[in-house]
Amino acid sequence: MPPSRRPPYVTMFLVALAIRVTVTHFLYREWLDPFVLEHWAFGRIGRSLATGHGFGNPMASTGPSALLPPIYPYILAAIFKLFGVYTKSSIIAALVLNGIISSATCIPVYYLAKKNFGERAAKWAGWGWALSPYGIYYGADWAWSTPLITLLLCCLFLWALNLEDDNPCVGSTVARWFAFGLVTGAAILTEPSILSVIPLLTLYTLYRRYRQNRPWIAQAAAAAIAVAVVIAPWTYRNYELFHKLIPVRSGLGLELYIGNNGYDLSWVNRDLHPNHNAAEQSEYERDGEIAYMNHKQHQALDYIKAHPAWYAKMTVRRFIYLWTGYWSLSRDYLKEEPLDPPNIFVCTTLTVLMLIGLIKIARQNPALAMRYAIAFVFYPAVYCLTHPETYYIRPLDPLINILAMFAIVSFVEKRHPSSLRNATTSSGDR
Repeated sequence: MPPSRRPPYVTMFLVALAIRVTVTHFLYREWLDPFVLEHWAFGRIGRSLATGHGFGNPMASTGPSALLPPIYPYILAAIFKLFGVYTKSSIIAALVLNGIISSATCIPVYYLAKKNFGERAAKWAGWGWALSPYGIYYGADWAWSTPLITLLLCCLFLWALNLEDDNPCVGSTVARWFAFGLVTGAAILTEPSILSVIPLLTLYTLYRRYRQNRPWIAQAAAAAIAVAVVIAPWTYRNYELFHKLIPVRSGLGLELYIGNNGYDLSWVNRDLHPNHNAAEQSEYERDGEIAYMNHKQHQALDYIKAHPAWYAKMTVRRFIYLWTGYWSLSRDYLKEEPLDPPNIFVCTTLTVLMLIGLIKIARQNPALAMRYAIAFVFYPAVYCLTHPETYYIRPLDPLINILAMFAIVSFVEKRHPSSLRNATTSSGDR
């Protein structure tokens, strides 16, 4: 295909991938460190699967587990089968695969921005993602599920927007909703935090169809059935093994506990995690995963009930941290987090630009702004209540990037409002 006729996102993808693979070349050795491998939960479960011991053993030889959702550990298990467990080749393969997934996110970013804001904003957004510091880092040096759930969230956001209308050119409406449900189910089994956003976006889309006198009941049923078809086998497996309803994962108690125990020098007390605490590890092995998680949840809730003011303050601090990168500038804290100052600048700048873009589009297209607001409000909410990590909010980065680039394009062309034309004519704007 001649370069002039090549879709813009092809070049974006190739450049993004070249950058990520280059970064991987310089950083992959960090993942070969014995300490990192020994505390890499996804890797432990992937190793257990690859060596024939089943889905389990996330913390030493602790048996069957529902600590993590299943899709990414199975991907790692396949890589370990092909390239060996914890070998140089398998680590590089895992990182390069995530680089490919991260680079491919340029495609839904481009199409979503184009649908919402026009061709110029789409090009800015696509290149913004290709060159995004967060996209590069988590796509090149992060053997975790973050790049995959980032791609899935962006695709599902665009898909939900498209489902508001009926398009006979792409097949049956009910079939499209069923396919949407299948992919949503896969996303849930990749990272269940997506449940905080996609169901709400789906309900909003159904509400919009209802208001427009379009069919919606069969569509809703098709999507719900498809989600159930995907997640039911995993939920059934968990019930059979643990005699408790665990829809996706079992680790909420531990996540709540390590973030809510009186410690506030950082956003989480890692010294209470079984990976770093012999007493906690011993309790986990002695009592089993489910009893251990229940105990941690009770401990956390007891502390929260006894210290409501502390919890309220920490919730606000977590919110600020997620959107600005700021936790503290004390000398002791910065010894542990020396890259926080530049991260604060990048994170805060993107948040400000995102807010400017959101305000601008809210004036032009309130329905579209509502979709973005749903994602920005509800996706981080669970982490404000439990504890945050820097990578927890990264699945929102493509959406943040789109609105940030829209804000920049709007500023550059503020005397030429034609760049905003698509914002008022795209699906869901009336």
